[in-house]
Amino acid sequence: MMFTMIFACDLNGAIGKDGDLPWRQSSDLQHFKRITMSKTIVMGRKTWDSLPGKLPGRRNIVLSRTPREDVEVLSFEEVLELGDSEEVLIIGGGEIYQLFLEHTKEIHKTIIATEVEGADAFAPSLEGEEFHLIGERFVDAGPRDEHSMIFQHWIR
Repeated sequence: MMFTMIFACDLNGAIGKDGDLPWRQSSDLQHFKRITMSKTIVMGRKTWDSLPGKLPGRRNIVLSRTPREDVEVLSFEEVLELGDSEEVLIIGGGEIYQLFLEHTKEIHKTIIATEVEGADAFAPSLEGEEFHLIGERFVDAGPRDEHSMIFQHWIR
């Protein structure tokens, strides 16, 4: 299986609040774009609904039981099959990360230096998982970032 996860979370693992990202981090969005460009990205319906539309330069797939006209839809089993032949990036949300965690070989995790009150979506816990941190880079908040952050790269 060739699944990679990418997510940004606060210091407590929060990834979302009220159906959106709880911060504005231009540096992290650039990091996300660099890692996902020209690849297949898979997301849940709520994550799809939070986007302005298809992310350009990537194959966008929504995991859903309901067919849609605006984006390609596949089942969990179909995405698993896809992961046998190509690298697939899981981009959210919380339930989708949990679903694919056992099938994931690599994680790009950004830790945003904040604590979100009232968060309602969370990153999967890596506690007890067989992931190893292979790279970490601290980045000060840039002019279009609300907070400083740490980019981490984990592999299984």
